[in-house]
Amino acid sequence: MTSIVFGSLPLPNQSGDQIVSKAVSTAIAALFKRTGNIQANVRAEPVTKLLQGSVDGFDFIGNAMLMYNGLRIEAMELYVQAVSIDFSAIFKGQVKLRQPTQATMRVVLTENDLTTSFNTPFVIEKLQKLQFQGKPLYFQNTEMILDEDKSLRLKSQIRVGDEPEPVNVDMKAFLEVIERRKIQFIDVTYGGDAQGQELGKALIDHVNHLLDLDQFALDGTQLRVDRIRMKDKQLVFYGIAKINQFPQRKPKAAA
Repeated sequence: MTSIVFGSLPLPNQSGDQIVSKAVSTAIAALFKRTGNIQANVRAEPVTKLLQGSVDGFDFIGNAMLMYNGLRIEAMELYVQAVSIDFSAIFKGQVKLRQPTQATMRVVLTENDLTTSFNTPFVIEKLQKLQFQGKPLYFQNTEMILDEDKSLRLKSQIRVGDEPEPVNVDMKAFLEVIERRKIQFIDVTYGGDAQGQELGKALIDHVNHLLDLDQFALDGTQLRVDRIRMKDKQLVFYGIAKINQFPQRKPKAAA
């Protein structure tokens, strides 16, 4: 029966799990503006379980992923638990979950990823919601540096209001996870002159409020981080992704 069903599909020489794996890979790739190598491997034993939409789980590995908001991810790994899917949707290029599931995750950001992401309009617009002495802030040449002592250094030139000259801000801090969803800068030391230090303190307060993972998760998902590791100029997050529905990229609103 299985060979008859899968043999009639418009993808010759591919088994059911390969078809579903390809569909999942394509659906995940569509969430990103650009990706490097991505691969999803669906596990189903016996393969006839797929006809009822039952999957033992699937593993996803991707790298060089650029989100539509400009944020960059060096690598992402997801190991999804047993899940029930709408098998008929696969042939429409969709992945639909019949019930929520959970995945362990590993996400890697490089020093370059952090710097690039911090200079995207998406992040800059959020930072400009902060005012200093009642004046808006304009960021330029922001740089994130991962140091050997496991600290993160943030350097930026920030123009306050209509002041012609920017203020140099130079801060060094360590990262901590609070309530599994808030990334916080702690044990901060401030360089530069008095104005730069005062501005840096206001910026850290704002960024600590901003870095709530619930503000960055894709629709239908919830991210929780258990551990952060810094090594070889990379920031590695380990945690859990709770998936209520398979995320879809929202169509761009008409101008």
